Amino acid sequence: MSDEVLTEFSDGIAILTINRPAARNAVNRAVAVAMAAALDELDGRDDLAVGVITGAGGTFCSGMDLKAFLTGERPTVEGRGFAGLTMAPPSKPLVAAVEGYALAGGCEIALACDLVVAAENARFGIPEVTLGLVAAAGGLLRLHRRIPYQVAMEYALTGAMMEAPRAYELGLVNRITPPGAALEGALTLARAVAKNAPLAVRATKNVIVSSADWSSDEAWERQGELIGHVFTSADAMEGARAFAEKRAPNWQGK
Repeated sequence: MSDEVLTEFSDGIAILTINRPAARNAVNRAVAVAMAAALDELDGRDDLAVGVITGAGGTFCSGMDLKAFLTGERPTVEGRGFAGLTMAPPSKPLVAAVEGYALAGGCEIALACDLVVAAENARFGIPEVTLGLVAAAGGLLRLHRRIPYQVAMEYALTGAMMEAPRAYELGLVNRITPPGAALEGALTLARAVAKNAPLAVRATKNVIVSSADWSSDEAWERQGELIGHVFTSADAMEGARAFAEKRAPNWQGK
């Protein structure tokens, strides 16, 4: 794996670290390609249930590498979008562990994750309008779905930064930790996900993400198409059996 994205796999969790601390983990083409490869590995390995994305050196991600942008480089992967992630997140859950700044594309990476844990002094923002750009990597598509419309519009139009306690208050952040403890907080949350049945976890995420544009007339049918295999799986039988026998289940992912 590329040095730009460090990977660590253990106990069903993939830890993916953007590793450009001297550039505040700004995303260049190399980061995007490496992140896409790491996420493919997350989705492709049966022993992995959830991913955690963080940044090296006390900063989550400052966004697109503007110096590389000026040379014509684009930090995207075809079909996957910015950072190899924002257009097509993996089917397995992702947790963002945010220290320092999650700005511009960095905020959009966090928005592409399913859960967010942030240090209490972390800051979020999509300041693209202050740079003559647009938050096109999901910021404008996702932010107003996570926080109230008017609040999202204010941050998008002014480019102002949002402090972690405010993000928590608005529901953008799941948990707040002391500075330096965001990764451990994210791992605690990831472990709570990883202990559950893999098929059920993936189907649950799929329904929540996919149903955003379902009509009420089609919702139940489309949900059934995504979850039917879970109820006939070996894991469903194991879950019921383990409950009856008062023991921990032994998931097989099938």
